[in-house]
Amino acid sequence: MNKFLLFFLSIFCILSCKNKNNELAQVDHVETTDWSYAQEFYIKNMTKAVDLIDTLSKMDAESNEAKKIFKELRVAFKKAEPYASYLNPEVGHRANGPALPVFAEDTERILNPIGLQKIEESIYEGGESPAVFKKETVLTKGLMVNLLKNVTERDLSAERFFIATHQQLLRIISLGISGFDTPVSGLGLSESAVSLRGLEEVYDHTLRNLIQDKNSDLDINFHQNIAKAVDFLHKNTDFNTFDRYTFIRDYMNPITRNWVSIRKESGLWEGVNNKPFNFDAPTFFEKNAFNLEYFTPPINRNPSEKQIALGEKLFFDPNLSQTKSMACVTCHIPEKAYTDGIAVNNGNNGSPLQRNTPTLINSAFQKSFFWDGRAENILDQISMVFNNEQEFNTGVHEFSTDILKDTTYHVLFKDAFGRISNRNTDIIKAISSYISTLNGFDSKFDRNMRAEEDTFTEEEKLGMNLFMGKALCATCHFMPLTNGTVPPFYAETEKEVIGVPETAENKLLDDDLGFYWRYNKAEHLGMFKTPTVRNSEFTGPYMHNGVYNTLEEVMDFYNKGGGGGMGFELEHQTLPFDELELTPEEQKAIISFLKTMTDTNVDKEEIPQIAEVTP
Repeated sequence: MNKFLLFFLSIFCILSCKNKNNELAQVDHVETTDWSYAQEFYIKNMTKAVDLIDTLSKMDAESNEAKKIFKELRVAFKKAEPYASYLNPEVGHRANGPALPVFAEDTERILNPIGLQKIEESIYEGGESPAVFKKETVLTKGLMVNLLKNVTERDLSAERFFIATHQQLLRIISLGISGFDTPVSGLGLSESAVSLRGLEEVYDHTLRNLIQDKNSDLDINFHQNIAKAVDFLHKNTDFNTFDRYTFIRDYMNPITRNWVSIRKESGLWEGVNNKPFNFDAPTFFEKNAFNLEYFTPPINRNPSEKQIALGEKLFFDPNLSQTKSMACVTCHIPEKAYTDGIAVNNGNNGSPLQRNTPTLINSAFQKSFFWDGRAENILDQISMVFNNEQEFNTGVHEFSTDILKDTTYHVLFKDAFGRISNRNTDIIKAISSYISTLNGFDSKFDRNMRAEEDTFTEEEKLGMNLFMGKALCATCHFMPLTNGTVPPFYAETEKEVIGVPETAENKLLDDDLGFYWRYNKAEHLGMFKTPTVRNSEFTGPYMHNGVYNTLEEVMDFYNKGGGGGMGFELEHQTLPFDELELTPEEQKAIISFLKTMTDTNVDKEEIPQIAEVTP
């Protein structure tokens, strides 16, 4: 018996020691992961970018040598961009953002455009004076010096590295291959290869040994997929004919799947919930690829099922409005993709409201609400509907006891909030919680991107490639959400001046002032939020005023260069004035692609019908 006990204890000790050694080995990997090569890689390339822009500042903008230096500058910047822009998103975006004036809210001043895209215009389009070009390069150098300082002084860590890389992978998909990064030179495709090779180099000198020890097949597969994607980019260099459908589905998505597996396999970082992404989602096209919590106001995050159920019932209840004639569903009808199918709906007194009703599907994934951006979050948006004299016309802190005549509310309120409410703030929270569930990322487009099916027609593929290429749609309606919330930080939702006409005859500019209400700046006249184009098959009429009834009319408007292209005086139009020169077949293909993004099946439960409400 004693011999058996001693034998058992010996085996136990051996196994325990072995397990302990394994644990120590794992901890040792975590503690001794050396990020110095990666940080030096980013420092070296940011330093090179600073030196090159300094050289560029002394050159003739329209010389061939300037183009050569500019290309080298952009390559250096793209290699440093993941960490540099992660550390300072605002400066990183300014350094490589659109060549448009920037409005500084703190001073209410309009700042002239600077950054690589403005320098690109001066070099490739010409016509800029030497003094202005010099100023552009000097100011942009200042941005880069700022970025270099951050990269040098702030130590790289596993968390910072994985977040920065995740952001860069999305940049390739949403900004690089769409032409947003390099709208004039068309360097975005080759720079996407630079970004991938940069990631591979940094991985090889930081994580590779760890991943090889744990999962050698993953390491091999990752390198193979990088090589395939880079080869595809090198062999397909024409911006207008580049097959973005194939590149994302068959080349980029395998890399993002690898990267999520590498992060998990490394055991170095588990992910966080305070960023736009779900870091466990294998691609950017999953149903849960984006983190709803990030987009939700802090006071209303993680609502309970009971709060959502209460919000759903309230959504259909006309007793919320003073006249008992309007409910949320009056304008946002589920069967019409949560729009209403008319140019503008009527208010509580029967007179037309000011603007077209947008869809609520995926509306949670934005940082600006209403067409003119006057609400910063969904709670404010709903509150303004309550306060609007033409809509609910009830104060936020008021509460209509009439809804409690329906005794089911007694239980719903107690389950949701532990009490029967006495003000509308709880009602607004509940409705917001329900609206935040109205999300659809399981369209034909999403399923094809995830390679769950292979059902795109040649026309739909052409349409997607035009949408992300020649037609420039994706430079405002960013992939994959297709709204104006700017990747990869998703901190703001863009507003644009595009020159929407008053009627479909396209004779007069619409007189709606849009975002001008906020600061009374000429640059904001006629400026409106960029909406999602998902479910656009069912969300007409289109534009802020519902001027166009069909997607064909919308495509014609953009093909002509917007209001500026049609001859309206629009000094501050943000849409290019030039005609897109899309053929009828190409316009038809884009519309076919838009219809692949239809996914209105967001509410799986039976929807109650409210007889009193007339849409």
